[in-house]
Amino acid sequence: MEIPKNIADRLKRPVAIFGAGVSGSATKQLLARMHAQAKVYDERGGEGAIAAFDDNTATRHDLVIYSPGFAQNHPWLLAARRMGVLCFGEMDFASIFWKGPIVAVTGTNGKTTLTEFLAFAHKRNGREAVAAGNNGYAFSRLFELSGNRVPLPVCEVSSFQSEDIRHFSPTALLWTNFDEDHLDRHPGLEVYFRAKYKLVERLAGEHLFVGESVLAAARRFGLVLPPFTVVATRAEVADKVPQGSIFTSWPQMENYALALRYWLSEGLPVRALEDAARVFTAGRHRLAKVAEINGVSYWNDSKGTNFHAVLAALKTLPGPVLWLGGGQWKGGDLSVFAARLAERVKTAFLIGETAPVLHKVFQEKKVPAHIFKSMHDAVLAAHKAALPGDAVLLSPGFSSFDMFKNYADRGVVFEQLVLALKNSVQ
Repeated sequence: MEIPKNIADRLKRPVAIFGAGVSGSATKQLLARMHAQAKVYDERGGEGAIAAFDDNTATRHDLVIYSPGFAQNHPWLLAARRMGVLCFGEMDFASIFWKGPIVAVTGTNGKTTLTEFLAFAHKRNGREAVAAGNNGYAFSRLFELSGNRVPLPVCEVSSFQSEDIRHFSPTALLWTNFDEDHLDRHPGLEVYFRAKYKLVERLAGEHLFVGESVLAAARRFGLVLPPFTVVATRAEVADKVPQGSIFTSWPQMENYALALRYWLSEGLPVRALEDAARVFTAGRHRLAKVAEINGVSYWNDSKGTNFHAVLAALKTLPGPVLWLGGGQWKGGDLSVFAARLAERVKTAFLIGETAPVLHKVFQEKKVPAHIFKSMHDAVLAAHKAALPGDAVLLSPGFSSFDMFKNYADRGVVFEQLVLALKNSVQ
């Protein structure tokens, strides 16, 4: 592995790794391949991690590599930069050493599914490919796979990862859509958009594929997309999406449009993409039917952690919907969101820290809404209230961290409760 001199000089002393999670662990392994020492810092401590970092601590390091969970104004990053320490995000640092092409996928919604689908389609078509990045397989881990056949990374990139990139340079970029999200981290929609737009600025080739909402947002914020930009639309694939695939649903159709445009630009056979679409299954907690009980369907969309995702899920489900939602606020206009929901929801069953505000708006719109202390209570109440033909939908619209470990934990709890109810009525 070739290490640039300016990086090699900073590896002579232990590297500070901020965050002991997935990206931190992968970074530690990558540094070990370079025969570099590392010290891990994590506010939660545990497993040898140091729980504090200040100006004095920073003087012991020449390089910091941080996980996406660290905002640019985090006191530890401010201290490191104040003391002249070079700081990189995990993905950006790892990309310094990656010599092959990179396909990047970003967007407010759908990016995980599109990332995993493209990697899946490439593998079925005979090319080594791996889904990496924000999907839980850190970019730094790619070096474990590098051998005689260098894999093509299809890299999911969040705004947390792109906001400070300086080296990550994709050869192709697919930007699914843009909507309100992460406003607890980014001070405004334009800042959030510009964080993602940095991927456009870092693009190494003329392969940029965007959804319609991305083009609209760029115009809104006075940014010009490159002349080679391809805008993919649901309309253009409405009669081309393979029947029986997950891409026939409204929110996923845009993903297929982007995948098809990219696939054609690579000169790959459309038949291969279609065959992959027919057998591809999305990851868990993405609008999947859990069970049907006495004519009522129960749907798990726990990964729906923003407003756009919830509205897309509601558009997909026919008939009356009993909505389970709420959680940790991530910024955005709760009143506008709740008002839009009120037009589509029969009854709201609310949990988490945003429940009181949502409850007030639903009351103003004269839509029945109830607050519950636990997921158990909310599911049980929805079960009792549902009538044949109704759908009970968990699509929270907010982060899970006020009540659960993560969105997957929240989804598992919901599924277990629903399946227990189904067993109880059999």
